[in-house]
Amino acid sequence: MDMYFVYFLTNKTNRVLYIGVTRDLKRRYHEHKSERVEGFTKRYHVHKLVYYEVFHDPLKAIEREKQLKGWRREKKNNLICKKNPQWMDLADQLFTDVGDSSTPLHYAQDDICEKTNESGDGDPSTPLRSAQDD
Repeated sequence: MDMYFVYFLTNKTNRVLYIGVTRDLKRRYHEHKSERVEGFTKRYHVHKLVYYEVFHDPLKAIEREKQLKGWRREKKNNLICKKNPQWMDLADQLFTDVGDSSTPLHYAQDDICEKTNESGDGDPSTPLRSAQDD
């Protein structure tokens, strides 16, 4: 059975989020990491996989990607914090050949997850406001 992935990438300071959908997460991650493709992830050095979801239906994966892209930043942060509170690079666990030990795996994430938890009940479906929305 085919699998499709909706995923979040961020940069080393976790200030930029990219949401994508793919059938081959490992290949797509390596494309982002090597900056082979021109665009947003290359421009902002978005190389760290911090969240992903698995789907068997490509239409449901695309629908979820669009839904997540419509969320406010705090709501996205909340979703990541629920599954990956340290914002670790999940690629190191998923793919054995990633290894770039010179790149820090996380950067001062405690304050992002603490602020997110203080602003609501931790439920990613709870709408939250951000400066980005103004």
